[in-house]
Amino acid sequence: MTRTSTCIYHFFVLSWYIFLNFYISQQGEDRRKSEVFLNGGQWKYLTFLNLFLQALFYGVACLEDVLKRAKGKKDIKFITAFRDLLFTTLAFPISAFVFLSFWILFLYDRELVYPKALDGIFPVWLNHAMHTSILPFSLAEVILRPHCYPLKKKGLALLAVASLAYVSRVLWIYSETGTWVYPVFAKLSPVGLAAFFSLSYIFSVGIYLFGEKLNHWKWGDTMQPRKKRK
Repeated sequence: MTRTSTCIYHFFVLSWYIFLNFYISQQGEDRRKSEVFLNGGQWKYLTFLNLFLQALFYGVACLEDVLKRAKGKKDIKFITAFRDLLFTTLAFPISAFVFLSFWILFLYDRELVYPKALDGIFPVWLNHAMHTSILPFSLAEVILRPHCYPLKKKGLALLAVASLAYVSRVLWIYSETGTWVYPVFAKLSPVGLAAFFSLSYIFSVGIYLFGEKLNHWKWGDTMQPRKKRK
């Protein structure tokens, strides 16, 4: 894909995510929908945090596209580095995690993650926009351009911090309201919750490593970080 086509693609995806974030933000005006966002608001759900994250990433990608055409590669190294760090450590792993974890639980027992009652509140297209199309967009980004992965220790540390921050928020909401963000958590014992969160992080690590392999498979060693000399 040419550079111009890539710019257009990034702008299209950015516009899509901006629309989704705006559309969802308006749902609080509906009484039935506002009840879904009680005790923590929409930001208690990883799904909505991911939509905001994707909008942020594609906003940075669009900015980099514009600056690269205006100033050239040398003057925007910081923006490019931030774009790559955001995509490799958060945008790709979290979008893939949301897609896989949601549909695995949904197919096993949808009441654990997306009760049937929500079908009458949120349209089917929105469900797929939040939980299905996110992965194809991320995979397309891997194929369209190379991304420089940080050293594994740094990348996995950032992913761990993000995971710990979200788990801490989930536990805080429960301690304050007595309700769990997702119904599946109410089915688990404290030991089960610890195991679930630990396995979820291991799963996300596997996704991170898979993304790194995909990037290497498509683009080779050209975007690998150089290790500092001792």
